[in-house]
Amino acid sequence: MSAPTETPDRSAVPELDGVTLEVIRNNLLSITEQMRRTLIRAAFNPGIYEVLDFGLSMYDKDVRLIAEAAGVATFLGSNDIGIKHGLDHVGVENLDPGDVLLLNYPYWSSAHSYDALLFAPVHLDGEIIGYLAERAHWRDLGAKDAGYVLDSTDMHQEGLIFPGTKIVKKGVPDKDIYDLIRFNSRMPDIVFGDLGAMLSSIEVGARRMQELHQKFGSPLIGAAVERIIEHGERRTRRALAALPKGTWHATDAIDDDGIGEDPVHMQVAVTITDDEFIVDFTGSAGQQRGPVNMPFGSTVSLAKLIFKALTTPNDTANAGHFTPLRVIAPEGSLFHAVYPAPTFTLWTGHIALDMVKTAVAQAIPELGASTAGDEPGFMGVVEGDGGKGIFVISSLEPIGWGANNKHDGASAQQCMNVNVGRNTPIEVLEQKAGMLHHRVQLRTDSGGAGRYRGGVGVLREISYTRPGEILSMKKKTLGTAHGLAGGGSAEPSGMIIHPETDRAKALRMRRAPLQPGESFVTFTGGGGGYGDPLERPAAEVLDDVLDGFVSVEKAWETYGVRITDGAVAGVDTSRRPS
Repeated sequence: MSAPTETPDRSAVPELDGVTLEVIRNNLLSITEQMRRTLIRAAFNPGIYEVLDFGLSMYDKDVRLIAEAAGVATFLGSNDIGIKHGLDHVGVENLDPGDVLLLNYPYWSSAHSYDALLFAPVHLDGEIIGYLAERAHWRDLGAKDAGYVLDSTDMHQEGLIFPGTKIVKKGVPDKDIYDLIRFNSRMPDIVFGDLGAMLSSIEVGARRMQELHQKFGSPLIGAAVERIIEHGERRTRRALAALPKGTWHATDAIDDDGIGEDPVHMQVAVTITDDEFIVDFTGSAGQQRGPVNMPFGSTVSLAKLIFKALTTPNDTANAGHFTPLRVIAPEGSLFHAVYPAPTFTLWTGHIALDMVKTAVAQAIPELGASTAGDEPGFMGVVEGDGGKGIFVISSLEPIGWGANNKHDGASAQQCMNVNVGRNTPIEVLEQKAGMLHHRVQLRTDSGGAGRYRGGVGVLREISYTRPGEILSMKKKTLGTAHGLAGGGSAEPSGMIIHPETDRAKALRMRRAPLQPGESFVTFTGGGGGYGDPLERPAAEVLDDVLDGFVSVEKAWETYGVRITDGAVAGVDTSRRPS
C-alpha cells in the first residue's frame, strides 16, 4: 500500500528490551485484529460477517508469519503457502506500492477456488517491510453450478482462476479484472461488496504497519520479529520434547468422491521424535475423479492445527511454532492434488484432521475419542428477492465432540477445522433465504456411550418458502465417530429431503431441488465415548436423560440404569460393577 510522505530517521537501532518487545508484539496482534473487525463490519456476505468464514494474517518481508487474528485455522495455516506461490509467479521485483493480488489457483492458494486469497506487499521508503494476507469465501466466481460445486471432474469446472493477478495496481483497481469478475459471477454485487471489505481491511493493516515501523524504526521491528519467532520455536521444541515418542496409525474413509459410490480410503502415520512431528499420509487413496482432493498446502495446514494444539495451544502463532513439523503426502494422491484435479469439496480435511487426532490419542488419551468431523453444514441456493437472480447462503452445523479420559465430549460445537466459525442465525436464514425453521434441537442418543459420554449433535428441520436447491455437505454418513478405551461409537450425520413422505430420500454430499412448502431434515453426528458405559455413575446417566442427551431406552439398554418419572428406578447389578 502507499507509504506516508514523511518518515523520521530510523538508522539507529536502540537496544531491544523486554518491555519494548512486548509492546511491538502486541501492536502487531492489534493490527490484525483491526483488520478483522474492519472486514466483519464491511462485508456483504453473511458467510463472512456471521459465520466468520475467513482468515487473515501478517508476514515479514521473508513471508514468515508474525501475527494473525482469530479466523478459520486451516485458512490461516495456508496463507503463507499461497503468498509464496504467488510471489514465485509474479516476482517480488514486480511489486509496487499499492498493489493487491488475487490468488485462487487451488494448488497454489491451498484452498478451493471460491476461498479467494488477497495478499499485498507493504512498502515503506521504497522497500517491502512485510505482507498482508486475507482469505475469505466468495459466493460465486462463475463455476458450473451455483453455490458449491459437488461433482466437478476437473479444476476448470470450478470457476474463474487467478494465479496471483494484480487486481489493484499502485492503488488503482484494474477495471479489466473487475469486469471479468463482474460478468462471470451470478452474484456480482455481493462478491464486490466482499472484495471492497477485504481491500479496506488490507488498507487498514498496511497503514497501521507503516505507522508502527515509523514509530520504532524498521531495524528495531526486524529485531523484535526475530525474537518473537525464536521464542515461538523455543517454546514449541520444549513442548515437543515432553510428548510421548513413537509412531501411531489411524485409518478412515469418506463416503465417496462425489461422482461414484465407493468409499475413499485415507490413512495416516504420526511419528513424534525429539526433533520432529511427522504426519505421513502415504497409503491413502490416489487422486480422485471427483472434487474431494486436497491441495498439499491445505493438508499441511490441517497438520499445523493439530501440532499447534498439542504443543503451544495458548500462544499466538508465528512461524517459529511450526518449524519442527513435517508433512508427507505423495504427489497425485488424495492429500496432494495436482492439476487438473478438482478440489472444491476438500472437506476431506475435516475427517483427516480427526483421523490425525485419533492416531495421536492412542498415546495421549486427553485428546479424546473421534468427533463427528465431517460436517461443514448445508447450503441453500434460492430464488433472489423479487424473483430476480439467486441468493446463496450456508450454515456451519454444530457436531458432537469425542469424550476423553477426564470428561464428557462437548455437544453442539463447531468442527475443529473451523474453530471460531459460527452457524448462521435462524433470523438470517429465514429473512434472506426463505428457509423457514420448524425445529432446531439437540439430537438425543447421537453421542457414543462411555464412562465419559460423547457429545451430541443437532437436528434441524426446514421448509422452503422460495424455489431453489438444498446442498448437503456431509462426507461421512456411512461411517461414524469411534470410541476409545471401550467407549461406544456415535451416530453419523445425514440429511433427508421430503421427510415422512413416500418421497423421502437420504442425501450424502449431493444437491436436490426444493419447491415452496417442501422440506428437509439435517442432523449431525455425535462424538465417540470413552471407557466402559457400565461404569458411568447412575446419577450422571439420570442427568443425561433429563438434559435430553440420552433417551430412557438407551439409559437402560446401554448404561444399565432404569429411569422412571425423572428418577433412578433401578440399576442392573448383573452388568454394572458394584
